[in-house]
Amino acid sequence: MHEHLIRNAIVVDGTGESARAADVAIRDGKIAAIEDPNSVPTSGAAEVTDATDLVLCPGFVDPHTHYDAQLLWDPHASPSNVHGVTTVISGNCGFTLAPLRAEDVDWTLEMLAAVEGMPLEALREGVGGGWTTFAEYLDQFDGKLGVNAAFLVGHCALRRYVMGKEGTGREASPEELDAMKAELRASLEAGGLGFSSSQSFTHSDGNGDPIPTRFATGEEVVELCRVTGEFEGTTLEYITDGCLKGFSDDEIERLTTMSLAAGRPLNWNVLTVDSRDPEAVEHQLRASEHARTRGARVVALTMPILVPMNMSFLTRCALTLMPYWDEILTLPVAERMKRLRDPEVRRKMVEAAGPADAGAMRRLNRWDQYRVGDTYSAENKDLEGRRVGEIAAERGTTPFDTLVDIVLADDLRTVLWPTPLEDDSASWQMRMELIGSGRAMVGGSDGGAHLDRMLGSVYPTEFLADTIRGRRLLGLEQAVRLMTDVPARLFGLRGRGRVEEGWQADLVLFDPDRVGCGPVRKVADLPADSERLHAVSEGLRAVWVNGSLSVVDGRETGALAGTVLRSGRDTETVGVP
Repeated sequence: MHEHLIRNAIVVDGTGESARAADVAIRDGKIAAIEDPNSVPTSGAAEVTDATDLVLCPGFVDPHTHYDAQLLWDPHASPSNVHGVTTVISGNCGFTLAPLRAEDVDWTLEMLAAVEGMPLEALREGVGGGWTTFAEYLDQFDGKLGVNAAFLVGHCALRRYVMGKEGTGREASPEELDAMKAELRASLEAGGLGFSSSQSFTHSDGNGDPIPTRFATGEEVVELCRVTGEFEGTTLEYITDGCLKGFSDDEIERLTTMSLAAGRPLNWNVLTVDSRDPEAVEHQLRASEHARTRGARVVALTMPILVPMNMSFLTRCALTLMPYWDEILTLPVAERMKRLRDPEVRRKMVEAAGPADAGAMRRLNRWDQYRVGDTYSAENKDLEGRRVGEIAAERGTTPFDTLVDIVLADDLRTVLWPTPLEDDSASWQMRMELIGSGRAMVGGSDGGAHLDRMLGSVYPTEFLADTIRGRRLLGLEQAVRLMTDVPARLFGLRGRGRVEEGWQADLVLFDPDRVGCGPVRKVADLPADSERLHAVSEGLRAVWVNGSLSVVDGRETGALAGTVLRSGRDTETVGVP
């Protein structure tokens, strides 16, 4: 007897093949049958869903998230789950909560707050601890997840675990490197999905010091990649300066060497697609081409939507990624405000935000195009929703001076919404051609991170809406494949990513006429009543995780049918060409 029968659905199976009408039966958490409509008897199912005129596809696989902390208090990984994501890959950028010594908990949480924009108060209240090893960290999730979750082993955690405070400031000794390799082996034996690291200039800890991995030698990174290749079903992820600034020849060679050492694909985040600078896009993709010629595989991630992202002069955000800006915007608030009133400081900030210094972050320097969001002073109240350029014209001041004057009047609390630079037709065409051709992979949501600044986790429903009722630059079957089978195959997920008999019943049922993303709003639902951005889905009828209904009509059911995806057991090895 089938547990659930989805009757008369429009099945888009994830392979890219044309949609077809079918009944899909679920039994024991798997897809038991896919038959022509009405060929499976209704009497043979405990529950029946009428899916007439609705699309049934595989659950979406998000390849770049930071739900390592949030899953401890929110096992459903919201809002990813209500947008159809059934599998999340966490532990990216070298940042994990294991292995972890008790004396390093505070430093680790402060680092996560600094580099990944997680409210420190929420982390302190929501991360209870109780583990030391990576195996112990994974074990606590068994039977307690609403989504499937795989966790990479973070280089930053390994370095701090082995070297303690000494990990910040110097190279590892041969003995320390051996200890890191041993700890990585133990973590991968326990089911870690692979190895991740960051050596990006953008990443500093809660004290403002470079994260430990920025002091690692190339040999250290490669040796840890080599260990990763000893285990079945593992993978690599890496962030470096060139992800934002443009890869140097040395970085391109490093990415290739890492992949070759492990014999595994390596992905990096995130490729910026701007039609105004096509040479920059091609330069970044040269890393993939170079790797291919050497027999390695390097995969660029890029988003299929423009991620809603706000800025603030009060909290750490993308503005601090520009040179000199970090020096100003991390000062104590009183001193920060004093410096921001200095004309010379403002001049230097404008200069540092230019193309010569800011790299990809120069996209943020269109001061006149910023829209004023929430304000906190009577002086600014009438400015909400207006563009800074319009206000500057009225005041007879420059757009940058106007913007700074506005935030100063709010004691820096003003919420600012930049206008995306890459919203032109040519950029959209280029973006879709890149992911449609396989030159870049859909991903980079950062779900679980930058919680009050950006909301990338809604991309599945927004991408579907654009594909079906918007620009329609890709077909529905192709869009689904890019968010399901493609990432599932990159990570070697066994039996996931397709609607196929015998595969896990990770499924999404949606109304093609309504699917989409609701408005982005701030909610205070994190531990310690901390705020984050959130958006509901629209037109999402149901989501099954391992055969259990996890979302109905866009709302969580509370079911905990997810699983920890452990390398080797739940993944198979994906080699390099």
